[in-house]
Amino acid sequence: MSSHTTGTREEWQAAREELANLEAEHAQLGERVTEQRRELPWVPVEREYVFDTEDGKKTLEELFEGRSQLLAYNIMFGPDYSRGACPGCTSLGDEFSMPHLHMGHRDVTLICFSRAPIDRLIAYKQRMGWEFPYVSTYGSEFPFDFGLALTPEQAQQIPELQGILADPPVWMTEWSEQVGAKLEDGLREMPGYVAFAREDGRVYHTYTVTAPDPFVSPFFSFLLKRTPKPGPAEPRSWRKDEYPESSRSARA
Repeated sequence: MSSHTTGTREEWQAAREELANLEAEHAQLGERVTEQRRELPWVPVEREYVFDTEDGKKTLEELFEGRSQLLAYNIMFGPDYSRGACPGCTSLGDEFSMPHLHMGHRDVTLICFSRAPIDRLIAYKQRMGWEFPYVSTYGSEFPFDFGLALTPEQAQQIPELQGILADPPVWMTEWSEQVGAKLEDGLREMPGYVAFAREDGRVYHTYTVTAPDPFVSPFFSFLLKRTPKPGPAEPRSWRKDEYPESSRSARA
């Protein structure tokens, strides 16, 4: 027997209309956030950055591929990770191949960054079947300059991070094993988005956001929020080729 409230169609319709009003308010707030995000001042990028790509060395401007906007997601895959990228970031990467195509027709180049060396990124991209550009920031100050990674010294200055390291939850210890890195090294990578604009021969930094913004895969942040039952309380993820067999079973 279901433990959830049951009711008539009329009761459902009344409750649904009340929720619709709240959803409309939420959508309006989202529009305000988008407008304010686009009103942020653009900051000229003064430093010259060079990245390792599948097609050789490229500058930040060359990553635009001739477009005026560049949006990148930083996948947690540090040089210390011996078993692959963060499973949660990998789930999000699974969603990027088609948006990369569509955004390219809207003057936006969509790519991903990681700090692992390019040969490891290429191998991981092939394993996952991804079709978007995957760029290595290995050996560059870029991820530290734009808040996409922390130096050991910076990590020491974050009380919340030090608290997690002192007493990590079980799922995070298992995550450390999944990526093959010590937790103190693994958590120095910052999942998040960074955006740039190119105008009049100059590149500008326009936006950065890192955790805990709801940037995770749509099946976490969108689809599972519309199912009748909530997902697991722990934000645990698996790579698509590593799901435990038990997760396929239906639960009553």
